[in-house]
Amino acid sequence: MSRPLATLLLLVCTMLWGLAFIAQKSAMDSMGPLTFSGLRYLLGGLAVLPLALLERRRRPAPITPRHWALIGAVSLVFFLGSWMQQVGLITTSVTNAGFLTGLYVFFVPFLGFLLFRTRPHPIIYACVPLALLGIYFLNGGGLASFNAGDLIVVGSAVFWALHVILLGRTAQATGLPIFVSSISFLIAGAFATSLAFVFEQPNLAAVQSGWVELAYTGLMSTAVAFTFQAIGQQYVPPANAAIILSAESLFAALGGAILLGERLPLVGYAGATLIFVAILAVEALPPLWSRRRVHVPRTTN
Repeated sequence: MSRPLATLLLLVCTMLWGLAFIAQKSAMDSMGPLTFSGLRYLLGGLAVLPLALLERRRRPAPITPRHWALIGAVSLVFFLGSWMQQVGLITTSVTNAGFLTGLYVFFVPFLGFLLFRTRPHPIIYACVPLALLGIYFLNGGGLASFNAGDLIVVGSAVFWALHVILLGRTAQATGLPIFVSSISFLIAGAFATSLAFVFEQPNLAAVQSGWVELAYTGLMSTAVAFTFQAIGQQYVPPANAAIILSAESLFAALGGAILLGERLPLVGYAGATLIFVAILAVEALPPLWSRRRVHVPRTTN
């Protein structure tokens, strides 16, 4: 797969995730975060499972214990990130959640270096603050009524960063991005559902009330978006992918405008511009710089 096509897949992810914030917030009116997360991921995992098994049949290379350990780690951080984000959405706004989730743009290069000594391209050090500033402006240049829910969402951003790092490595190591996605959905969904029966006592009436939100988040923002992420991240470095995925906040704002009648403040358009500049810079400048270095003319005596 070409790098531009992989980037396009990641941008599709951001669109589906940005719109999902509205569904995630609305679902909390009828069910608890564990119930919603568990059913959402079980639905997404089952939807992707036929493609995952087909991919596994076409690539029969053995899955080693190290591969299973990586899949387990992906599943764990995936569950923790999504559950904490969902808990935070009970008390924080969609706007604040979109901004604070975007903090994984900062955490990815930091944790990547800390855990794996991965040094990102120098352009990342300019594009990370540019993207963060864009997200901040996109949400009006401030956070209204910062509360405990906001802090929980900040914590979720750490696990989303780990998910970006580990998912890319696991997909590359196994060569089975769809299989990895499906199994991680099913593991996270089974774990969340089990905990829901202990702490939330889910019931059929609540599930029926939130079936639209479950259908969208389970099929589109889970089955489609996270699978596209696993495929795309095989060809895009984690720090670069995090900046591309920061456009999630932009699509959350667009979804609010289209579905809820919200309007961006003037500074929000400046924020959207900064996000796109960061995405273009992180994808366009490194190859241009490499080409320039290769074609530097040699001086002769």
